[in-house]
Amino acid sequence: MTETTTVPSETGPRDPKAALLAAIESHVPFDGWTESAFRAAIADSGVEPAVARGVCPRGAVDLALAFHEEGDAEMLRRIREADLGGLRFRDRIAQAVRFRLEAAPDREMVRRGVTLFALPNHAPDGAKALWSTVDRIWEALGDTSDDVNWYTKRATLAGVYSATLLYWLGDDSPGHTRTWEFLDRRIGEVMRFEKLKADVNGNPVMKQLLKLPNWALGFVRAPSRGPRTNLPGSLTGSK
Repeated sequence: MTETTTVPSETGPRDPKAALLAAIESHVPFDGWTESAFRAAIADSGVEPAVARGVCPRGAVDLALAFHEEGDAEMLRRIREADLGGLRFRDRIAQAVRFRLEAAPDREMVRRGVTLFALPNHAPDGAKALWSTVDRIWEALGDTSDDVNWYTKRATLAGVYSATLLYWLGDDSPGHTRTWEFLDRRIGEVMRFEKLKADVNGNPVMKQLLKLPNWALGFVRAPSRGPRTNLPGSLTGSK
């Protein structure tokens, strides 16, 4: 009897974590990002259990974060390939958020991820992943701010993105049209707030009242990224 040797496909994932992530995708919609799903991924992928535990010490949690990273990478690819230069800046932001949501291959996997990172012991991982996503969006769109604007831009976009993500998870409209309308409204609300803030800062009386808070905020510094450039349009965090 001739022994058959299985040769891994040249086109398949060759990295153990990538192999585990590919294998767990069919289990997460039913079992969530759980230990049982992780064990099933080990069995399906053929990755040695010791190797699997080595590359994913926290099991499915590490794969959920890898899944999020894959989505960010796909979003950045779409941003690079899209011609966004002719759009208003608010529309570029909206398109980037849309790219990120559309990068998910399975909405149920995202839903399960939201559930996972809502747990107190995994919430810090979820917050870090969210912050990484909005930071990548701003950098991809050319943000170079290095003062308090660096934080306010990302905090504002994190709020818009999170709200839109939750709406998208429950949206069954054709092409998710209601989600994109919701996103546009959220960005419009931010723009109105930015206009109000600019009007207040332009008012001599209100400017004096806000002088101390603005002075205090001036001591907050983001990581150095070169000269600050306040981008046009909404979500700029401009003073």
